[in-house]
Amino acid sequence: MVTAMPLGLMLLTIAIVGLPDKAVSEARERVRSALIASGLALPARRIIVNLAPADLPKEGSHYDLPIALGLMAAIGAIPPDALNGFTVLGELGLDGSIAAVAGVLPAAIGANAREEGLICPAACGSEAAWASPDIQIIAAKSLIQIANHFKGTQVLSRPQPKVHEPEATHLDLRDIKGQESAKHALEIAAAGGHHLLMIGSPGAGKSMLAARLPSILPPLSPSELLEVSMIASVAGEIRDGALTARRPFRAPHHSASMAALTGGGLRAKPGEISLAHQGVLFLDELPEFDPRVLDSLRQPLENGEVSVSRANHRVTYPARFMLVAAMNPCRCGQAYDPGYSCRRAPVDRCTADYQMRISGPLMDRIDLRIEVPAVTAADLILPPPSEGSAEVAARVAAARNIQLARYAAAGMPHIRTNAEAPASLLETIAQPDAQGQKLLRDAAETMKLTARGYHRVLRVARTLADLDRAEKIGRLHLAEALSYRALAEDLRRAA
Repeated sequence: MVTAMPLGLMLLTIAIVGLPDKAVSEARERVRSALIASGLALPARRIIVNLAPADLPKEGSHYDLPIALGLMAAIGAIPPDALNGFTVLGELGLDGSIAAVAGVLPAAIGANAREEGLICPAACGSEAAWASPDIQIIAAKSLIQIANHFKGTQVLSRPQPKVHEPEATHLDLRDIKGQESAKHALEIAAAGGHHLLMIGSPGAGKSMLAARLPSILPPLSPSELLEVSMIASVAGEIRDGALTARRPFRAPHHSASMAALTGGGLRAKPGEISLAHQGVLFLDELPEFDPRVLDSLRQPLENGEVSVSRANHRVTYPARFMLVAAMNPCRCGQAYDPGYSCRRAPVDRCTADYQMRISGPLMDRIDLRIEVPAVTAADLILPPPSEGSAEVAARVAAARNIQLARYAAAGMPHIRTNAEAPASLLETIAQPDAQGQKLLRDAAETMKLTARGYHRVLRVARTLADLDRAEKIGRLHLAEALSYRALAEDLRRAA
């Protein structure tokens, strides 16, 4: 049966051109319903919305609000020139409400760089306000509020930046009994931003140690806060428009895919390593990850960024994170137990087979490798240690302040930790004394250190000297740095 339609309804159509995806194509129905719910009538004619440039694919629901406001300006619901000098993004509900979208903070920073204002959802206004105190922001809950704002009947005030109150955490280094050498290694890693690998039997406390690492890290600086929040905004992980000054701690499961870890998918979104930028990426059961996924970390560990290339996208995300990994010595986990006899094969072979899943180039990029021995019952019945996270965090903050001042004086304010220091600068800032130089030369020959391993030893020694507030790297600092490397060389030879 064919039913005749009134001429007005037949002509009242909205077409969107310019390579829209499904979400953008469906915007015509959301826009139509939102305008009708807001009491605005569209003219009975065909409407074409052109998204330029025409050869660039358009994705996402954030085109709803600019399309609706463009139509409102065309029919006179708002002044025709009201949108001049504004960047607009937001998703519409069928009732005319404006829903939050991802990516508002980088959009606001981009608009501010172009000396434009921003129109966005009210739920994202506080997030956008971080871009600049001077940018004009109109954050509305509905289309009616925007129309009234431009008419002057309901002027919307500028939103203010918000920060999430730090959540109370009960994780403290004081909870861990024994493992003093492991806690010391954790302090070194936090002070210099070094990567850390912990090897030990199941139940030794590796995950407990890693979970308490954020408690000794300093809060994010203002510039770091913006970097981290921009990534979280693109990923849609900012809630209520409020940012957080706590450093990220990401702990993906060992079944994570390469796209989940490095970024990708349909829209080339940031992955776990970018979401851990300026924070911690904890990989538990390291050998259980897909070897190809682990090897994809090699470039980010070296240069602090990751490139995500897809058919329609090529995006580079920052990925300057601390890698903290934990693993058992072998598949059964008991290789380090005295007198243990493996059922599969000799212990050495079982250990080598398990550790061969981690490539040598990846292992070469990890600065600190430590054994975490099993905790005995005698350790567990002892009273809690007197030193907790607060005392360690104070030493870490002091060491990081020394590093910030050093690199600022060297004309490299973008370098924040010793782990980021370029090799060319190490000859100046990490020059050991005569005894240390001899020890380093002998150790480099005996351990067959690579050039990367040689420089990483110097970076760790520089951090140890900073914790001791020493101007010069001494023999003891180098000896301790080499001891963390010695385990790595043993593991590589065993594999």
